[in-house]
Amino acid sequence: MSVNSAITVNNLIKSVATQEGELTILNGINMDVKLGESVAILGPSGSGKSTLLGLLAALDSPTSGAIFLDGTALHDLDEEGKAALRKNKVSFIFQSFMLVDTLNALENVMLPAELAGITNAKEKAQQMLERVGLSHRLRHFPNQLSGGEQQRVAIARAFISEPKVLFADEPTGNLDSANSDRVADMLFELNRQSDTTLILVTHDLQLASRCQRQLLMQAGQLSEPQADEAEANRSAEAG
Repeated sequence: MSVNSAITVNNLIKSVATQEGELTILNGINMDVKLGESVAILGPSGSGKSTLLGLLAALDSPTSGAIFLDGTALHDLDEEGKAALRKNKVSFIFQSFMLVDTLNALENVMLPAELAGITNAKEKAQQMLERVGLSHRLRHFPNQLSGGEQQRVAIARAFISEPKVLFADEPTGNLDSANSDRVADMLFELNRQSDTTLILVTHDLQLASRCQRQLLMQAGQLSEPQADEAEANRSAEAG
């Protein structure tokens, strides 16, 4: 593992038991992401993209193989250790938002900052919500927000702690064009200004093209497509 690596993955396998027998979701994944790099993972639905993202963020455990996040071997950590690693180094933008129903938008965004001991959590949360265009929705609860608004709250929450690694699962999937562009600008601004490593799963080819590198997931295997393969994939996604 290189000292310049944010994430290194060696022969990662993830299998689950089904009624039909064992199903292999990820089959021998190897990857290396440099510190401060931006990487997009593309591929058809069901190919294992979100599963991989959850494993990289220590939200799940592989069947076999090794993951090193910021120099730490995830297989050496218990659940408490993984939780501490996520709190201190990682943010995750979930496709399903994962907001706390009993907290309003401001409180949802404040939560990770308070857990990290940031003293001006309320002020920073207000600033983040303003940046995603929700300064008028601070006191609204998740069930009072549209899907796109909930997504923007989730994005503001992910940004507030300025993580070393930001994982994003379809971060623009529920947004209209204007807000999609705003969120994309935020993602790459954090990547650039804070040297935050950015790894995202997306079907948005325009968003993926802004990343330094694109990887293709197909049938549980990851590859770095050549130009002609990338063009074929773009055509398939567009179609």
